[in-house]
Amino acid sequence: MTEKPIADHALRYPLSNELHARPFPEISAPCRAAYLAIKQPSAAAKRERSLDRAHLIALLDRFGAPHPAPGATHHSADLGRSYLKWEMHSEFVSYTLYADGVEDRPFDGKAFDMFPKDWLAAAPGVVISSVLVRMETADFAKQSMPALSKKLAKWFVAESMTASYVVDREAIVATDFRIDEAGHVRFAITSNKGVSQRRLGRIVQRLLETETYMNASLLGFPVARNVANEIDDMEAELTAIYDHLVADKSKDSATLEELLGLAGRIENLASRTAFRFGATAAYAKIVEQRIALLREERFEGRQLMSEFMMRRYEPAMRTVLSTKDRLQDLSTRTERAANLLRTRVDVENAEQNKQVMVRMDQRAGLQLRLQETVEGLSVVAISYYAISLLNYLLSPFAPLLGFEKYQLTATLVLPVLVLVWWLGKRVRSKLK
Repeated sequence: MTEKPIADHALRYPLSNELHARPFPEISAPCRAAYLAIKQPSAAAKRERSLDRAHLIALLDRFGAPHPAPGATHHSADLGRSYLKWEMHSEFVSYTLYADGVEDRPFDGKAFDMFPKDWLAAAPGVVISSVLVRMETADFAKQSMPALSKKLAKWFVAESMTASYVVDREAIVATDFRIDEAGHVRFAITSNKGVSQRRLGRIVQRLLETETYMNASLLGFPVARNVANEIDDMEAELTAIYDHLVADKSKDSATLEELLGLAGRIENLASRTAFRFGATAAYAKIVEQRIALLREERFEGRQLMSEFMMRRYEPAMRTVLSTKDRLQDLSTRTERAANLLRTRVDVENAEQNKQVMVRMDQRAGLQLRLQETVEGLSVVAISYYAISLLNYLLSPFAPLLGFEKYQLTATLVLPVLVLVWWLGKRVRSKLK
């Protein structure tokens, strides 16, 4: 759950031009094949790919086979009694060994012994897919199909066995998608007489890709189950927050903080699971495409692989996709609740600001009236000092003018008051 998300890399890579350049194997029945897909447990898309190449070269050196070209993502080599096909994918590497002939006992595991045990133990990762393939040929015009159906039924578990004609009835493919005691999934392919080696190779490769991508997609299922429990808890928290939104408006700020914390946890969870959920959806699409390319037809009343997938595989994929949708829906609802609560907090803050502005306006009016009162008093004070100064200045001349000192003072009061008031008014008007 710590893998970094990348858009549709898992789907885009298998459909790239590079993969189209990879040749299909040319297979002649009877033949057997052993297949391995190895993946690092975590962060496989960003793994050190040189380790995969070193592991391949270690196998090639045991048989004296040539090394792959630098930077190659696929390689084929003749190992003597077997033929190797190696491919590097976005999250895993695959090894397929083909050998002529089939075992006396079907699926006895000898084909898998072509992989050395100590070499397997040194693999840079874990095995996510291990497959045994048994390929035989028959003349469908002469072959008794009920007898072939009974033989196949002995090899596989009847409850989950699938058997169908594929590729315009050129071959019959049977499997039960179960892991045997040795840890392998088994496929039996009976090809019609005259089927080309290239067509048989395409059938084998599509079956192996179906099994591998099915296992790779199922890696998202346990992640989805674990995430579902966290989503349940987060949905309960979000419901409680919505209840607070409706019932109690006095704690909007605290509720907003709680909601933002929940949103952060949701986004963290979405980020941790984005890669795996995206890869699961992409791999599931590839599985669907590979089965469609086989063009199945019913064989002796047996269930088709597509029917098996519909009953056993698709429910797991729907669980993963449903969990992904639930997480996205939870993120959307949380964002919507945060926007609603943030809007309400903003409205409350605006109302408080309005009340503050009204009080500030009232205080400004009081200050203006106080200032006007002070200005009136200042006119009186200035006039008083002005009259006193003029009285000192003109009192020596009062007898010459025929005034007593008090008469001179009384004569100066009104003109000085008017003059001071007029000067103050002019100063205020210029300041405005």
